[in-house]
Amino acid sequence: MTITQPDLSVFETLESEVRSYCRGWPTVFDRARGSRMYDEDGHEYLDFFAGAGSLNYGHNNPVLKRALIDYLERDGVTHGLDMSTTAKRSFLRAFQDLVLRPRELPYKVMFPGPTGTNAVESALKLARKVKGRESVVSFTNAFHGMSLGSLAVTGNAFKRAGAGIPLVHGTPMPFDHYLDGRVPDFLWFERLLEDQGSGLNQPAAVIVETVQGEGGINVARPEWLRGLADLCARRDMLLIVDDIQMGCGRTGAFFSFEEAGIVPDIVTVSKSISGYGLPMSLCLFKPELDIWEPGEHNGTFRGNNPAFVTATAALNAYWTDGSAMEKQTRARGEQVERELAAITEESPDGIKEYRGRGLVWGLEFHDKDRAERVARRAFDLGLLVETSGPEGEVVKLLPALTVTSDELDEGLRTLARAVRETA
Repeated sequence: MTITQPDLSVFETLESEVRSYCRGWPTVFDRARGSRMYDEDGHEYLDFFAGAGSLNYGHNNPVLKRALIDYLERDGVTHGLDMSTTAKRSFLRAFQDLVLRPRELPYKVMFPGPTGTNAVESALKLARKVKGRESVVSFTNAFHGMSLGSLAVTGNAFKRAGAGIPLVHGTPMPFDHYLDGRVPDFLWFERLLEDQGSGLNQPAAVIVETVQGEGGINVARPEWLRGLADLCARRDMLLIVDDIQMGCGRTGAFFSFEEAGIVPDIVTVSKSISGYGLPMSLCLFKPELDIWEPGEHNGTFRGNNPAFVTATAALNAYWTDGSAMEKQTRARGEQVERELAAITEESPDGIKEYRGRGLVWGLEFHDKDRAERVARRAFDLGLLVETSGPEGEVVKLLPALTVTSDELDEGLRTLARAVRETA
């Protein structure tokens, strides 16, 4: 694939040095449809990034786009704070009928602001308000967002350092597999809770990802999640599941915790809840926790009505028969797993492990710099993949849930070639 030098001058001279993704993908993207992106010179890229998980239904999904265009053309409300609007009402009804009721989930719905970290901040605030305690337990290699409260329960040292101040009231515990099975689950956590000399203040809550995306595609076992839910119930701690990247069908079921058979006290949702890449987030919680005073937590853009429109269209299109989407995602996941097994078998000295669930997978390399080289070579070959893990040692696969079997096969072949050519 021949790539001409794109004009990046305005980005390099005017935009902040904080930019990141554009450094790994040095081109100027112009349009996108489904699982394909195209730069301004017409070069085509197969997208296994999906807006960091915010485009589960692909770029410019025609069903969602039609609903959005129709809404805008009739001058539907675009900005509404938390006013009652027809778009919000339609979303709430669809979410209740297609997501909550079929799963017998009792949650109240809060619109805390447009991004995932807004949802996490509101979850932490609510847990502390309900329990009257400050401490929140998180897990090694967790990622929950970039604002200060979210960073306090995030594990990545580089991102935490960006806060510039001490990050307090958060205590990390070992995630599943962190100690390689040498220690019984939650032994350390239980001991600290029991010991009056441990220095651990009684936590208000525990926050966890069922699959750690930014942490390196670390998959918690269902039995580990059930053990955690039991521990929280016994020790009077609220269980918060951060489903911002792994929810909305990414692992198969709509919520990633469904397989474990648990019902968290609080759930955060964002990224693909709008379905179209429009900013939107939810904080879901059991009704007895709804002790907010009116306006106690708010935000100017918590009522993104165009996002409500596309979210409703996504629910109606893909979750009226949720089992169909779930089965397809699991089938596509099995296809990915088979190919990653073959790639690993071909390069046993270079690849440490592959792991994942549904349509989120990671390929970890012994040489921690290798993953970045693979991602860059994949870009040259027309495939977009990112890296994750504490040292960027994992190539992360996050294709749209609507990816076809042929597109998946094409992308996996390209990945295999990138692995071979960076050996």
